[in-house]
Amino acid sequence: MSKILIIEDEMSIAELEKDYLELSGFEVEIESTGDKGEERALNEEFELIILDLMLPNVDGFEICKKIRTLKNIPIIMVSAKKDDIDKIRGLGLGADDYMTKPFSPSELVARVKAHLARYERLIGSGVKENEVIEIRGIKIDKTARRVYVNGVEKNFTTKEFDLLTFLAENPNHVYTKEELFQEIWDMESLGDIATVTVHIKKIREKIEFNTSKPQYIETIWGVGYRFKV
Repeated sequence: MSKILIIEDEMSIAELEKDYLELSGFEVEIESTGDKGEERALNEEFELIILDLMLPNVDGFEICKKIRTLKNIPIIMVSAKKDDIDKIRGLGLGADDYMTKPFSPSELVARVKAHLARYERLIGSGVKENEVIEIRGIKIDKTARRVYVNGVEKNFTTKEFDLLTFLAENPNHVYTKEELFQEIWDMESLGDIATVTVHIKKIREKIEFNTSKPQYIETIWGVGYRFKV
């Protein structure tokens, strides 16, 4: 029996969804606040999450982002907000589906079944998923060599990608320019280590909200750089 978590602050809606899902053979739990729902989603085993966008304490966007750092289970985001920007943002953060209220409970059940069936086929097919690093809104798909910042794809050169990936895979570790040059360019004495500084600058322009106050790649003066988590 698949276990589903509904995170929804409108209890009448949550109870209706629960009734329809239980009639279809699912085990269903409800949480009405964002913080409690996030805690259970991250720490308990569920096969699918139905996640409202507007919640007390923590909103659905933040919950979705945190779930995706740890789990690949299906997430269906629901909201009364009809703006395309909210749908795009939700899907960009890793939601598998987005339903606009009001919707038919029967349609919700149908989508739940479809997403669970797809997920089970993926898990059982033996198809290896892409190797992905996700840190605070940055998604690095190592297999496809693609980078997304808050759901928006950014174009990286080969060395920019390699450098960003290396730092993200070794967070909170301070590397000197010489160490990074040797690691990425595979040279000890040839070339100019100033190229590291240039590449860091270009990477920051693509991932940082404010390059003068970087939130990801920090400069440790007199030493080098580190990726902060």
